[in-house]
Amino acid sequence: MYRRYGNRADWKRIIQKEYTQSFVSKKEFTGHVTLLNLIKVTEPLWVQYGEKRICIVDDNYMWLQYFPKGKKFSVTTMFDAKGVIVQWYIEICNEIGIENNIPWMDDLFLDIVVLPTGEIIQLDEEELEEAFENRIITQKMYDSARDEATRITTCIKAGQFNLLNYSKIHKELLEGHLQEVKKENA
Repeated sequence: MYRRYGNRADWKRIIQKEYTQSFVSKKEFTGHVTLLNLIKVTEPLWVQYGEKRICIVDDNYMWLQYFPKGKKFSVTTMFDAKGVIVQWYIEICNEIGIENNIPWMDDLFLDIVVLPTGEIIQLDEEELEEAFENRIITQKMYDSARDEATRITTCIKAGQFNLLNYSKIHKELLEGHLQEVKKENA
């Protein structure tokens, strides 16, 4: 399993960034929300989904990531340089925690991409199968990943995965926080 931190401190592609986070405790969401402003990157990152080729990393892109308390998933909303949502990337995870005040999640291989068109793409099933076959994960972890991916996909299709609706609101909130920090440090 891979442990991923909200600040992406180990990501070599990022040359210059801004980062902020907040703990939100609301009816619609409780947990940490992080915002990574990719000011300058070494090169763009493109992904291919069938015929669709989408840029998910470039200069001035922003990644808003949710680390929901007590849940088995994390959602990253990827915004282009104009603030338009490129995709939502839902990672099924084994655990979410905090280390040195930075939220992290242990990736459990299965991922779900939701495009602004509403298209849903499930990724990395073969990685989950391989991890199970090689005893990197237990039967319980394997079943949990499958069950959570199915539950989330069903909710998305039914229009009941409401966290996707809050991405722009939380991005604006954290952008405001970044501006406050800049003023304090000026």
